[in-house]
Amino acid sequence: MYNAYMVATRSNRQKAESLPLPDYQALAELRYQIRRFLHFSERAVRKAGLEPRQHQLMLALKAFPKDVRPRIGELAKRLLIQHHSAVELVNRLAKGGYVRRDRADSDRREVLLSLTQKGERVLRQLSLHHRAELRTRGPALVAALKHAIQTSRRG
Repeated sequence: MYNAYMVATRSNRQKAESLPLPDYQALAELRYQIRRFLHFSERAVRKAGLEPRQHQLMLALKAFPKDVRPRIGELAKRLLIQHHSAVELVNRLAKGGYVRRDRADSDRREVLLSLTQKGERVLRQLSLHHRAELRTRGPALVAALKHAIQTSRRG
């Protein structure tokens, strides 16, 4: 967590420095481009009948590395949320028929998650739509990121 204490501690270790206006502009443009994509994503996901965090959970579940067991705790880590929040998301997605819980063969206490056919279908449609949007607007996002990185290196 980044708080005022961390800012004060960091500033004590560094000499006072100010940023030129182009640095602020580059950061603002980057935030704007990120927000544009997130706005698109939130609208597309809601139109599909899901909440943004539900979509994020489904995407994370689908994209788990092969060596990671698909458990609620792992999803919570990947989504940067509390365990109980991940449980609630899974409960809602399971109720909607998007994910299912299965007991592990090796340890019946372990609950593993997977997408249902409905979840796979909806996630595929959303992902295709997101990929098309990135192809359209991605270059502006990449350019804003590169510019923000370049301005930060000048200091």
